[in-house]
Amino acid sequence: MKTRSSTKPQEAHGPLGWRVLLNWLREDGVISPEVAERTGARMASAESAQHPIQRLSLLGVPRQADGKLLGADDLTQWLAARTGLAYVRIDPLKVDVAKVADVMSAAYAERHRVLPVQVGTSEVVVATAEPFVRDWVPEIERQTRRSVRLALADPQEIARYTAEFFALAKSVRAAVKTGNQSSLASFEQLVELGKTNRQLDANDQGVVQVVDWLWQYAFDQRASDIHLEPRREQGVIRFRIDGVLHPVYQLPIGVMNAMIARVKLLGRMDVVERRRPQDGRIKTLRPSGQGKGEEVEMRLSTLPTAFGEKLVMRIFDPDTTVKDLGALGFSAHDAQRWEALTRRPHGVILVTGPTGSGKTTTLYATLKRLATEEVNVSTIEDPIEMIEPAFNQTQVQPHLDLDFAAGLRSLMRQDPDIIMVGEIRDLATAEMVVQAALTGHLVFSTLHTNDAPSAVMRLMELGIPPYLINATVLGVLAQRLVRTLCPACRVRVADDRLGASREALAELVKPWQINGTYRPYQPVGCVDCRMTGFKGRMGLYELLTVTEAFKEQVSHAPRIDQLSRQAVADGMRPLRLAGAARISEGLTTLEEVLACTPPVQ
Repeated sequence: MKTRSSTKPQEAHGPLGWRVLLNWLREDGVISPEVAERTGARMASAESAQHPIQRLSLLGVPRQADGKLLGADDLTQWLAARTGLAYVRIDPLKVDVAKVADVMSAAYAERHRVLPVQVGTSEVVVATAEPFVRDWVPEIERQTRRSVRLALADPQEIARYTAEFFALAKSVRAAVKTGNQSSLASFEQLVELGKTNRQLDANDQGVVQVVDWLWQYAFDQRASDIHLEPRREQGVIRFRIDGVLHPVYQLPIGVMNAMIARVKLLGRMDVVERRRPQDGRIKTLRPSGQGKGEEVEMRLSTLPTAFGEKLVMRIFDPDTTVKDLGALGFSAHDAQRWEALTRRPHGVILVTGPTGSGKTTTLYATLKRLATEEVNVSTIEDPIEMIEPAFNQTQVQPHLDLDFAAGLRSLMRQDPDIIMVGEIRDLATAEMVVQAALTGHLVFSTLHTNDAPSAVMRLMELGIPPYLINATVLGVLAQRLVRTLCPACRVRVADDRLGASREALAELVKPWQINGTYRPYQPVGCVDCRMTGFKGRMGLYELLTVTEAFKEQVSHAPRIDQLSRQAVADGMRPLRLAGAARISEGLTTLEEVLACTPPVQ
């Protein structure tokens, strides 16, 4: 949530009318007299209960200065400056919903069209879309024993978040009645009753509503993971958005335990067992703009902690596996070379990087394109990240002695054309991968290394002899994920800082040199990106292709720097060089690239 103060009071009384609003817009030169007259005629022809800001934004009124259509956000900012109030963007991740519900009731907030957004020890910040309706302020100040500070907000946002915040607070309070530690067993008994289709206790509806709200809220916020974490005094909910964790809400520990129990039930996990880790999977629907639900899959993982059971839900975007290489972040240079590698008839192709660097997304996107009706694509994974109908997917199950090596051995008897092995962890798996490639299969797999040349060294450390590496490995793709700048609010680096920025980038890519256009941007923050300045992530890649010259280096017990130099000579562009290209294009920042990429060898 961001506030901005301004001073220019305007005397008026009562609810804001559209005629007054249009007159002010014309007086301030925001819109032309002709547009004001034409818009007034359209609004007079049809009465509406909508707030005038909302009505104007829907009509598409052009701004006089540049012809841009005025949206609700533009009109609200202008009105805040006109009336001398602070302007506020409501960021639900930074609003304490429990405190909001303590200030006033949902009915009171809806009647006066106001919403508390910040509650301090001596002051309450209340968002309103009616700057001159203040008869309710003394009552709230008397009830809360705090002073009220008004801030102007988009009326549509106030209406939306009023419904969401108070519904959530109501659900939590209802869940508290059955979610405390003493009645947790009763909740689990009711869960068992639910399996027999008997009527559940009405109070448990609060738990159901909180879980449903949590999922829909996570989808709205573009979260990739939901963390439910028990602490000593309370439970904490956090979302991972664009690779960064954000605290969302704090719950009574009993409510969180009840929520975790419900999610475990839906994921076909053992609800009563809390002493050992468990894995599960849920499919649910995410509402779309057309009212139809999109199916979303979530992978569940529980873990015992000092203060109870922790649950993490990883959300998988249904569009992940259909992204093309450009959407993933491949440059034209690397995309062409990667396409050539993946069209080879047999061999080993490795993807490397730390956990969370997007390796699975790259592999799924690649396999999705290769999985035609003429080929048999089979995978062995731990766990299966996302169910994909075009593949034959197998889950590793150590308790049944089905590990990667055993699974791959069985897959070899299934007449596969293309095989994906989730990860090479040991010599047995590495040997089976090499054997599969030698017998005419194209094998994809992953390793945990810092860069592409290190993958070759890792295979040698596991015990694969150099001659087998040369005979089977076709290439290695190393990757990282960086946050991308929000296109709605990013700004160009100031001219007086451009030289220093270019020097810093030149230092980053040494011994390479920067040539061509350089137009770096920096983050600002807006409502679209939740004031972070970043929205979404993209991949950075370095692609090593195994050439005859590279094979000669592998055969002579090489050092990592020798392999890196040869890979670069063969066309590999290091991760930091890929990052520098994205910085110069204005897609990310120097700090983001430095944080996630290793130095150039």
